[in-house]
Amino acid sequence: MRTVTVEAATGGRPDGPNRLAGTTGAGGPELRAALRRAGVGDLDDSSLTRSLYSSDASLYRVEPRVVVHPRDAGEVLAVLDVARGLSVPVTSRGAGTSLAGNAVGSGIILDFYRHMNQLLDVDPEAGIATVEPGIVQAALQRAVIPAGWRFGPDPSTHNRCTIGGMIGNNACGSRALGYGRTADNVLGLDFLTGAGERFTCGGLATPGMTATLGAPGAPGASALPGAPGSSGVSGEPRLVGELRELIGESLAVVRTELGRFGRQVSGYSLEHLLPERHFDLARALVGSEGTLGIVLAAQLRLVRDPAHRILVALGYPDMPTAADAVPAILPFGPVACEGLDVSIVDVVRRGRGASSVPPLPRGDGWLFVELAGDDPGALGETARALAAEAGALEHRMITDAAQMARLWRIREDGSGLVARTADGTPAHAGWEDAAVPPERLGGYLREFRALLTDHGLTGVPYGHFGDGCVHIRIDFPFDRSDGRARFREFLFAAARLAAAHGGSMSGEHGDGRARGELLPLMYSPAAIELFGRVKALFDPDNLLNPGVIVDPAPVDADIRVAAAKPRRHGLALTYHDDRGDLSMAVHRCTGVGRCIAGPAGAGNVMCPSYLATREEKDSTRGRARVLQDAVAGNLGPAGLAAPEVHEALDLCLSCKGCASDCPTGVDMASYKAEALYQKYRHRLRPRAHYLLGWLPRWLRLAAAVPGAAGVLNTVAGWGWARPLVAWLVGVDRRRELPRLATRTFRSSVRSSVRRTPPAPPARTDAGEAGRLGEVVLFADTFSNHFSPPAAHAAVEVLERAGWAVRLPERQVCCGLTWFSTGQLPGARRQMARTVAELLPHVRAGRLVVGVEPSCTAALRTDAVELLATPEAREVADAVRTLAELLESTPDYRPPSLASMGPLIAQPHCHHHAVLGWSPDARLLADAGADVQQLGGCCGLAGNFGVERGHHDISVQVAEQQLLPAVRAKPEATVLADGFSCRTQLDSLTGRHGVHLAELLVAALRADDGTGPA
Repeated sequence: MRTVTVEAATGGRPDGPNRLAGTTGAGGPELRAALRRAGVGDLDDSSLTRSLYSSDASLYRVEPRVVVHPRDAGEVLAVLDVARGLSVPVTSRGAGTSLAGNAVGSGIILDFYRHMNQLLDVDPEAGIATVEPGIVQAALQRAVIPAGWRFGPDPSTHNRCTIGGMIGNNACGSRALGYGRTADNVLGLDFLTGAGERFTCGGLATPGMTATLGAPGAPGASALPGAPGSSGVSGEPRLVGELRELIGESLAVVRTELGRFGRQVSGYSLEHLLPERHFDLARALVGSEGTLGIVLAAQLRLVRDPAHRILVALGYPDMPTAADAVPAILPFGPVACEGLDVSIVDVVRRGRGASSVPPLPRGDGWLFVELAGDDPGALGETARALAAEAGALEHRMITDAAQMARLWRIREDGSGLVARTADGTPAHAGWEDAAVPPERLGGYLREFRALLTDHGLTGVPYGHFGDGCVHIRIDFPFDRSDGRARFREFLFAAARLAAAHGGSMSGEHGDGRARGELLPLMYSPAAIELFGRVKALFDPDNLLNPGVIVDPAPVDADIRVAAAKPRRHGLALTYHDDRGDLSMAVHRCTGVGRCIAGPAGAGNVMCPSYLATREEKDSTRGRARVLQDAVAGNLGPAGLAAPEVHEALDLCLSCKGCASDCPTGVDMASYKAEALYQKYRHRLRPRAHYLLGWLPRWLRLAAAVPGAAGVLNTVAGWGWARPLVAWLVGVDRRRELPRLATRTFRSSVRSSVRRTPPAPPARTDAGEAGRLGEVVLFADTFSNHFSPPAAHAAVEVLERAGWAVRLPERQVCCGLTWFSTGQLPGARRQMARTVAELLPHVRAGRLVVGVEPSCTAALRTDAVELLATPEAREVADAVRTLAELLESTPDYRPPSLASMGPLIAQPHCHHHAVLGWSPDARLLADAGADVQQLGGCCGLAGNFGVERGHHDISVQVAEQQLLPAVRAKPEATVLADGFSCRTQLDSLTGRHGVHLAELLVAALRADDGTGPA
C-alpha cells in the first residue's frame, strides 16, 4: 500500500515553496492539442476564459491552463487520461460559488455547469433521484416538488449551486436541522478516481461502465437492489480493499476524532467507513472537495415537503445571547434555526428601503426558527411552546409565505450584504464558516468577538446557529503592507479558539485553500497522516485539486485582493462609495453568483445578457473578474483597454440591475462607462458613439430646422435606404429607427407651464391647479423629441393632483447617451448644465419630476458620481418619479383602473435598480389595477439593442419575459414608462406601450367624461 508523509504545517512562510502538482507539465498549445485528439470538444484556453475561471467566491486567484465543459462522462474520462499523461492537475467546478477556494486550480478546470446538468431519473414511489453533477439544486427542486418531494439540503446559493458542488463540500444550508447534510442524502455515486478507476458505490449502477448514464428509465439510470447503508461497491476495485484495510488499522483515530458533531466537515469524513456504519463509501466521499475523485453522477434521497410552515422570529439583545437560547429551542424539532444580526438588517433597510423588511421583534440579534408539519394546529401549539421557552425579548409568528420569503432572502444574501463594514471598508471571507457544538456557541461567539477586538478587526456574525455554524466577513487589511501577515496570524488564532471549543474549521463550505493548513490545529498527527494515506490511494499522483486538504497550500498564498493595488488616478468617475478607488469598486464582486441565478423573477433584472447566452463572460461576476484582473495588471499593460475587458463588456446592457440585485452593490454600467472612456480617450471612436452618443445634440439641431423631423422620418422609412442609413448611424439594419415627433413637447406645451419665476413659488393662492405649490417637470430628450404625449400626460396628471407645473427655461439633458458610450467628459458637461439649470428651482423649494426613468435615474445617481459636487447632490435629492410624487401628495387618490382590463407592467431597468418601482406598484394596487409585473429587461436598453452585433441578443433578452407575456395576453395593456421599452415592444410585436401618466390620464378622462386620452 502506498503511503505518504504529511508535515503538520502550523505556520510556514507565506511565500514558501508550494509542493503542488501542476507546477510542471504541458503548456497551453500542447495540452489543448492533446485534449482535442482525445475527442474533447468544448474547451477554451483563451486569456479571457482563464481570467474568468481564475477565481471562485473565495479570496483566491489561481489561473488555469484550460477550461473544459464536458458533455458526458466519456469526455471526463478522456480529460483525466490526458491529464495523467501530461501531469496536469484537474479541478472540478460547479457554479463557482465556493467560499474556500475549492474550485480554482492551475491546470484543467472541469466545468460541469454547462452540459452535464440533467436529471437522469426519478423514482416517485421511493423518493430517489439520479442526477448529473452540474444540475442546479433549485432545478432539481422544481422537478420533484410537484410530486411532493424535495432535496433536503438548501444552501443560500440554492438557485445557482450544483449538486456536484454540494457533494464536493458536503453542503448543508439553513434546513440541515430538518433534512440533514448532503452526505445524509446521497445514496450512491458514479465515481472516477485520480488513478483512472471508475466505480459505482451505494445504490447507483452503471452496467458495463458505459461512458454515459442512460436516459430516464434506461438501465444505466436504475438503482440496484441492496441493503441501505451497505457499501454496494461495484466490482470491489483494488483501492476499496486497501481502504478497508487502512480504516481497520486506524479505528481508534476515526472513532475518537471524526464525526463528533453534525457540522464537523473539515478533513475527510472517514467515520462513514467504520464497521458499525457498514463501510458507506458513498457518504464518505461526500465532502472530499474533488481531491479523491470526480463525481460523474449521483443518486439522491428525496424527502417529503411538509404542507405547512411557521417562522418564529425571536429577538435578543445581541447575537451571543441569541446563541445561548439555541439548546432550549432544539428539542422542539425545528427545520431551521438561523441567527441574524441587526447590522445585516440595517444594510437591507438602507439599500432596499425600510418596507423591504417585515416587522421584527425588539432586539439587535434574531433567531429565525422554522417549524414544518402537516397539521397546522399542532404546528401552532409547538410554535407557542417554543416561544415561551426561548427567553426572547419579543417574538413574532409569521405564516404569510411572502413575508417569510422576504426574511429568508435577507438571510440568503448575508454573505453579500456584509461584504462592506458600516464605514465602507471591504470585508472578506477567509474565516467564514467555523462550527462548534451548538451548546458551546454562545461562549464561542463572546470569545470570538474579543479575539476580533484584540486584532483590531470587525465582522458581523450570522449563520446556522441551530447547528453551531457561524458565517462572518472580516475587514482584513489587505491594503496594508502587513495585511497578509495579519490575516495569517488571525486565522491561526481563530482556528485555535474553534478547536478549543471542540469545533471544526469548516461547517459546510469545506477546507479548500482557506483552511487546509489549519487542520493540524484540529486533528492529531495520526489523523493528518491518515488523510494523506487516503488521498494517496485515490489520487496517487496528486493531480486532483492539489493544495486542498492534503499537503495544503498556505492559507495566505494566491490571495486575489492582496495582490490588487489601488487605482485612484486618471479616472473619470469618482467612486465616492469606494474611496475613489476603481480597484475597490470592481472588487465589490465577491463571486457569490447571484447574477447567474435565473430566470429573473418579478422585481429582479440582473443579469439580462447572461440569461440569454448562459456564458460566464456575460455575467456580472465574470465581467467583474476580468476587470479585477485588468486593474491588477494580470491582462498586461493595456489594463482597462485590454481586448479581454471589452469582449466581456460587449454584451453588458448597462441596465444597472446589478446595482440593486447584486447584494454587494456592483455597478457594472458605471464600470463599463469607465472602461470605454479609458479605451477611447484621445482615440477615434465607433460611429455609433458619435451618432447615438451625441443623439440629444443632433435632435436639438433638427428641431431648430422647420420641417426637419418630417423629412428625417420619410428618409428613415424608405426601405431601400435602410442599409445605408444603418451603416451611417452604426446600427443594425434590422432595426427601424423611431419616428421623431413633428412638434416637440416644449414647442407644443402651454405657455403657462413654461413660466419659471425666479422667486420661490406661491403655495397658497396659486389657484386650484397650484394649491400644493409648484414642481419642475424634467422633460428629457426622448420625451421632448420622440414621445411628447407622455410628457403632456404627466403635466395633466400633476395639475389634476393639485400641482402647478413648470419647465426649465432651456431644454436640459441628463447626458446618459454620452455616459453609456463612455464619453464621460461630454456627459459631465451635459450634467453640469442641467444641474445649473435645475438648482435655482430646487433652492426655491420645487421638486423635480422626471418622465423618462433612465434620465431621471441619471440625475439621481450618475450626475452625483460624475460631478461630485454638493449642487449635484442637492438636485439629486429633489428628483422624484411621478409615482413617488403622487404617493407623497396629500389626499391624492388615483383614478380607478379596475375597468381598464389586465395590465402587463415592464418596469424600466433603471427605474427598478435606481429609483425603485415599489411606489408605482402601490399606486397601481390602490387604483385597483390587475397587474402582471415582469422582471428582466426589455433588451433594447438605450443604444445597446440597436447597435450592430447586438440585435439577436437584444431579442433573446426580450424573449426571457416581455415577449412571452405579451403573446400570452393579447388583450392586455402594456405599461412601459421607458421609451426604449416601448420602442422594443413596438418593433418586435407591433403593440404600443403606454406611460403611467398616459394610463392615469385615460382613467381620469373616462371618469369625468372628457373623452379618451
